[in-house]
Amino acid sequence: MSMTSDMLRGHTETIILAHLMEHDSYGYQINKDILEKTNGIYELKEATLYSAFRRLEQMGNITSYWGNEGSGARRRYYAITEEGKEAYKNQISEWEKTKKIIDELIK
Repeated sequence: MSMTSDMLRGHTETIILAHLMEHDSYGYQINKDILEKTNGIYELKEATLYSAFRRLEQMGNITSYWGNEGSGARRRYYAITEEGKEAYKNQISEWEKTKKIIDELIK
């Protein structure tokens, strides 16, 4: 698990943007979905997740707003911006290039 976490650490923002490409969401749900998609193998630490949200918001890649839940604590939702969609596309392109190079180097 440590090896997986180390390899994924530099891609936290891309993972969050990918999730937000589908729909607006909040931190707990994003982390829950990551756990589900990885069959419980990978989970973001709360501090890592919220630090990434702050960085993405400062860069203009996401915006946040408070939800209107009828009961329970209010949730802070995150939405991807047009700049964020462009950043996501660029990051995916870079990932594909990097993956191709690594595949060649370790085969």
